[in-house]
Amino acid sequence: MTEDKGAFIELMLEQGVLQFGRFTLKSGRESPYFFNLGNIASGASFRRLGQAYAAAIEARAPAFDMLFGPAYKGIPIATATAVALDQDVPVAFNRKEAKAHGEGGRFIGAPIRGRVLIVDDVLTAGTAVLEAKGMIEDAGAEVAGVVIALDRKERVDGGELSAVQRMHSEYGIEVVSIVELEDVIEYLDSSDNAAEDRVNAIEAIRAYRQRYCVV
Repeated sequence: MTEDKGAFIELMLEQGVLQFGRFTLKSGRESPYFFNLGNIASGASFRRLGQAYAAAIEARAPAFDMLFGPAYKGIPIATATAVALDQDVPVAFNRKEAKAHGEGGRFIGAPIRGRVLIVDDVLTAGTAVLEAKGMIEDAGAEVAGVVIALDRKERVDGGELSAVQRMHSEYGIEVVSIVELEDVIEYLDSSDNAAEDRVNAIEAIRAYRQRYCVV
């Protein structure tokens, strides 16, 4: 566990992004934890979030020309990340529905061009990333890669591959995550962080991981 990963997980716990309980996912699975970056809601937290994404990008992301944040959660992520990066990069995001009046169009921000790096929260089935990929390619650009906060490592479509692995094997898209599910388990299970109210959550997450995730 690196210091950066531990600090990021602690931020997620402080802001209620990482929650424990019983949550029904879009896939229909019942998960003992939920990850919701929509709970980041203050300037200081967005600064730390952007710094974490920027650090992951600068260390491991492929070369890119601009950032793209899929609506809706990707919008503040892309904005915070662009502010935190050492380089001045263009940023764009999409509307859920194309605007027919005023300036019109499907996108807001910089023109979609070149190699586009998608930033989002999690990649469970990959649906949102594939939708963004289609929009980017329709605009005449290409996807450079994807950066997410958490790799849940869940197998998709009853197969043996996780969503991240599928992105690479089927679409040639590299996905970089700030942390993986194993990092979360390690952090929660460490002697300094194994609070009594988290013990049951740790065991439930381990059981979920064994049943649904790429180990």
